[in-house]
Amino acid sequence: SEKFKSLLKKYKVPPEYLSTNRKMVARAVFLGIFIAFIPMPMQMLLVLAFIPFFKFNVPIALAMCWLSNPFTMPPMYYIEYLTGAYLIGSEIAPVQMTLDWFSENIDDIFIPLYVGTFFFSAIGASLGFWAVNHFWKGSVYKDRKQHRHHRK
Repeated sequence: SEKFKSLLKKYKVPPEYLSTNRKMVARAVFLGIFIAFIPMPMQMLLVLAFIPFFKFNVPIALAMCWLSNPFTMPPMYYIEYLTGAYLIGSEIAPVQMTLDWFSENIDDIFIPLYVGTFFFSAIGASLGFWAVNHFWKGSVYKDRKQHRHHRK
């Protein structure tokens, strides 16, 4: 709509950051999922911090950040902690899902948590990137095949 276009022009948002081609969407999914797994506040601001360095569909990347939300965060971060502890061979502390427990034990869980975070961020983002490319290319192939069939 014209109102949306004027808003983009007013705030000098480059239109390529809203592009929905395969590469822009795949990059957005990769970045958004990678950041979604990171236990930190304001993940969406981190997505915005990448704008000067990479071209990606910003709304899709922001939406992917919401994979981690108040409902998914506790189990997600717990699994990341367990995985990180397993990967580095550290002892697993019994976890209580309270802010007090986390603030008292952050020194003990920080390294295992972020090792697990990187593990899931890398795998999740890579799978998302692959899935977008795979299904997008498959869809284009199918459409072209149907189009050729109808022309005969």
